[in-house]
Amino acid sequence: MNAEIRERREMVGGTSRGKKKGHPLLRWSMKQESFSHGFSQSDLQALSAICEAIMPPVPLQTLDLDMKLKVLRNDALLSFFKSSGSHVRPDEVAEVMATKAMPLTVTVVRIVLRLLTFRLGTLLLCGFVCLDKKNWSPLLLKFSDISLEKREKVLQKWNTQWYNPLARIAFMMIKAIFLFYYFTWTNENTENPAWDAIGYKVDIGEENENTEHKERPLEKGIIETAKEDDVTAIKQRLINKGLKVKEDKETNALKIECDAVVIGSGCGGGVAAANLAKSGLKVIVLEKGNYFVPQDYSTLEGPSMFEMFEANGLLMTHDGRFRFMAGSTLGGGSVVNWAASLKTPDAIIDEWSKDRGIAIFAREEYTTAMESVCGRIGVTERVIREGFQNQILRRGCERLGLDVTVVPRNSSEEHYCGSCSFGCKTGDKRGTDITWLVDAVDSNNAVILTQCRAEKLVLVNNGRRKKCVGVTASSTTTSNKTVKKIEISAKVTVVACGSLMTPGLLSTSGLKNRNIGRGLHIHPILMAWGYFPEKNSEFNGAAHEGEIMTSLHYVFEMDSTTPNITLETPALGPGTFAALVPWVSGSDVKKRLAKYARTSHIFVTVRDEGVGEVKEGIVKYKLTKADEENLTTGLRRALRILVAAGAEEVGTYRSDGQRLKCDGIKEEDLEEFLETVDAPAGVVSMSECWTHSFTAHQMGCCRMGKTEEEGAVDGYGESWEAEDLYVCDASVLPTALGVNPMITTQSTAYCISKRIAELMKKRKQD
Repeated sequence: MNAEIRERREMVGGTSRGKKKGHPLLRWSMKQESFSHGFSQSDLQALSAICEAIMPPVPLQTLDLDMKLKVLRNDALLSFFKSSGSHVRPDEVAEVMATKAMPLTVTVVRIVLRLLTFRLGTLLLCGFVCLDKKNWSPLLLKFSDISLEKREKVLQKWNTQWYNPLARIAFMMIKAIFLFYYFTWTNENTENPAWDAIGYKVDIGEENENTEHKERPLEKGIIETAKEDDVTAIKQRLINKGLKVKEDKETNALKIECDAVVIGSGCGGGVAAANLAKSGLKVIVLEKGNYFVPQDYSTLEGPSMFEMFEANGLLMTHDGRFRFMAGSTLGGGSVVNWAASLKTPDAIIDEWSKDRGIAIFAREEYTTAMESVCGRIGVTERVIREGFQNQILRRGCERLGLDVTVVPRNSSEEHYCGSCSFGCKTGDKRGTDITWLVDAVDSNNAVILTQCRAEKLVLVNNGRRKKCVGVTASSTTTSNKTVKKIEISAKVTVVACGSLMTPGLLSTSGLKNRNIGRGLHIHPILMAWGYFPEKNSEFNGAAHEGEIMTSLHYVFEMDSTTPNITLETPALGPGTFAALVPWVSGSDVKKRLAKYARTSHIFVTVRDEGVGEVKEGIVKYKLTKADEENLTTGLRRALRILVAAGAEEVGTYRSDGQRLKCDGIKEEDLEEFLETVDAPAGVVSMSECWTHSFTAHQMGCCRMGKTEEEGAVDGYGESWEAEDLYVCDASVLPTALGVNPMITTQSTAYCISKRIAELMKKRKQD
């Protein structure tokens, strides 16, 4: 390890200097000296050269006076501007990329890095900038031998070259992964020197050996299958729960009989498990993720995202425009969401029940379900103290005379946790893991198998239709990598894997309905930002502090004739902020990141008309022209609100770093700027400017329909093709919703599962 790397690792940073806290899976463990990434030393040399150009040392004389004074008063900030991206071990960046990112994008990065290890490859990707003209005869240089200044210019060209897609995709991916790792990496003492520089504080706490460890809420009903070396121990625990179990020693398989199997434990599966178990049915819940409780949460952005989100939080649409944030842990999205608990709008209920003819949304039954859901998860509409970003959204709206409302949340009115997207460390947010699943386990009728992946539904012929009689699953033991097979026979099967995973399970099991995987809606998001210096500011705190989402502005009143455009505030840790922030130069990105703590964001979400498709792990999605116009309308409104709230500077996430200085700005200047604001395409587009954003709402890709031509399931969630097979998550929603979908998903699951319980009871009586 060279001296510069050692110096960086020895620097004291952050605010937590105690013993390790949190579950090992939610902390960094990048200690190995051997890696599995498969990049050659020449590849890593090229990667390090790119990282250095992304984050080069910045001379103080190039900074403006305000920033220079700020840097000179802050040793951590001074070290940050002096630091270089080459100080980070390229092995570590490569390991994160190879093990966490989408395989296709990793392949693109491998190709580009390999080309850059050769002189001719560098000429192909970089042009004549790789010519060394110091000698009489020009000499071709490989990328790592080009000067830092020229390498930075190469990256600037790649950023805009739509006709050079390999280089642009590779640049986007390397920049995102490298900066994310740079700002989320921690040493063995859970410290990161960059955190003090950018004003980020993470409340990790110190491990107290005398702390009394309480029994976990689901302890008596959970079996963490990956911790068991063989199936015999699992078998005995299942038998103790009153289930019939047989063991096939030749295949290392368990054969289990139950009344109902629920695949998934999030907003849909958790509710379904509770209702079915409380009705007296013997229920098995399968969850491919791990079980964590509040004392496990580390609040560390990097390892938490990789462990608790689907595809490590890095699954993107085919064009790189949107990244999906979907939970992949016990409790699913309810554990990592931002607690917004908005009821289904009346206009949507009317559309689904009347226009689409879906009986389950008949007003009285569905309204009763929503009340039951809100009661169980403790939804409140009061907030005692708003955080930095929500104060700004509210104040900006008030100054413009715009309506702004409080976001209902499934947490207490005193809740002030800014890290709920990594699990609520206070235990205040009431996800399915501490509500519905507890109800299921407390009934003594439910067993939860974690780290257990459903592989295929078991379908048998049943006359014209098929009949689902269970599911096959597998679990891999952590200690010795032994694969355990689990075959579950059930009278009813409920699929609740989430909109990104449910279509794949149905399709690979042999279902053919053309609506499976189609009709995906994602509530697309674009963000605006505003910088609010601390000096003389009316807003206290930092962007990462306080309840994530308490203020909400509707651009239009919600009804069936106007587009639904909403403005809210996000949770952005420094890693995500750095990964998304436009890169126009090394100096610029450091200045932007130095302002992290006082940069407030507002995101615009629209009820999208555009639809996508989930197929074989690839998500294709395209906005309509109306969607892009609505996003543009919302983005311009968000910028106006930030200006009205007193931002010194505002901007968007367009790749050219679009921004506007606000000091003394005139209305005509603001209007002129807003006219340039639009909804950019993704990185894989024929456009110089592009954007990369995220979306946390996925729905509609196994939608309900009056007929099998209109939907993948009927109006009660049952498959048109297979009897006793139900889908019970957001994928059944008939259209885009227009508001945060947690309450709608849980209420829909409540109605579906209540009906299943009634049918099973009637079947038993007959």
